[in-house]
Order: sequence, then structure tokens, then C-alpha cells
Amino acid sequence: MPDVAVTADPLAPLLDLPGVPEAVARARDALVAVHNHPVNRRGWPASAAEASLRAARASAALDGAALTASDTVADPVLAGAVRAAEECGRLLGAWRSSPLQALARLHVVAAADLVPPDRHEADLGRPRAGDGVAARLGLLADLVTGGTRVPAPVLVAVVHGELLALAPFPTANGVVARAAARLAAVAAGLDPKGLAVPEVGHLRHAAQYRGAAAAFAGGTPDGLRDWVLHCCAQWESGAREGTSIADARS
Repeated sequence: MPDVAVTADPLAPLLDLPGVPEAVARARDALVAVHNHPVNRRGWPASAAEASLRAARASAALDGAALTASDTVADPVLAGAVRAAEECGRLLGAWRSSPLQALARLHVVAAADLVPPDRHEADLGRPRAGDGVAARLGLLADLVTGGTRVPAPVLVAVVHGELLALAPFPTANGVVARAAARLAAVAAGLDPKGLAVPEVGHLRHAAQYRGAAAAFAGGTPDGLRDWVLHCCAQWESGAREGTSIADARS
């Protein structure tokens, strides 16, 4: 028989980092529980809509948006986060087959109010040139479309962390990264109905979030571990946030 080249899974080593398998299991179990909530067995669309709005608000706040109780879209960053959240439902197919196209679209809607009108065509949805951005986005797209078999919480953490580290667009990279993470979680079956709100946990622990993201960008084993553990913990707490949404509807 001819020799067959076997390509190692590039993310597999993350599963050997201390505490990662256990954190993955906890995140998965918490998300299964919120999906099995009696209210969410049939009335999940309403829960998902509320989760999406809370996620957008928290994501925008992480990027400095001024939030008010009376007007949820007054801030341009928040307006973009809400549009990105709404767009995610229409991008699931594109994410699974052409994730870079989905990322471009997320940036278009997230940054529409942050880029001057005369720069829309040049800046919206267009990753910056240089610094290996195109190559790294290509590698990320390969992972999303079948280049890894690691558990979904790990893949989602890598999508989130890599987009934060790479900052491929002129603006709105945080909102895009967090929206892409939600999209990846739905597509990978981690949170198939979009019921969790990990963004609230990221906001409540903003300093830890930023520190862990910087550690991930550094690329050391400890830095990668810290980021994956942080993300898994926030998916776990995000499931509790989702459960509170369902409980309020009971």
C-alpha cells in the first residue's frame, strides 16, 4: 500500500494542558443543562433572543460602550454589537463553509457606525494587509472547516482568542471576535440554540479576560491554558445566565 501522510491535529496538544479536559467537561455539562431546561425544550427561541441581546450588551461594554437602561442602541459600538448578534443567525451556513466570508460580514455590520462613510468600501469587511494576517486567518478557517477534532469548547476558545490577538480589522475586533465565538459555539454544537451568555462573565471578570487574552497571544503553554480555562469557565457561568433567563420565563 502507498504511504499515507497523516497530518497531526494542531490543537490536540491543548488537551494535554493541566485542567483543560476537566474544564471542557464542566462547560459541556452546564450547556446541556440549560438546553434541557423545561422552558427551552419548546420555547427556546425567546430565550435565545434574550441571550443574544444580553451578549451584545456585554460585548459592547467590554469595548467601552456606554450602556443605558432606556436606549439599548444609542452607542455606536453597542449598535454594531446588536447588529452582529442579529446577523449571526443568518451566517451559520457561511461560517461552516466559508468562515472568512462570515467574519467579513460580521465586521461590516459591527463597524458600520465606527468607520466614516467615505471609508466604508475601503475598510469594512477587509482585513488589514501585512503581519501575516491573511495566512493566520487562513489557518483559522482551516480549523473551523474540519482541520481539528478537539472538543468544541477548545475550538471556540481558539477562534475567540486568535481573533482578539490578530485584530484583523481596523476597528470592532472585540465585538467581531466575541460574535464569531458565539457563531462557532452554535456551529460546533456546544451551544446549538444560542442560550448561554458567556459575554456577561467576560465583562464581570474584564481584567482577567484581558489578561488571559494577552497570555493566549503570547503563545506559551501556560498562556494558552489560562485562556482556555477562562473561556470554559465563562461558558459554564454563561449557561447559568441562560438558566436565569429560562427561569424568568417559567
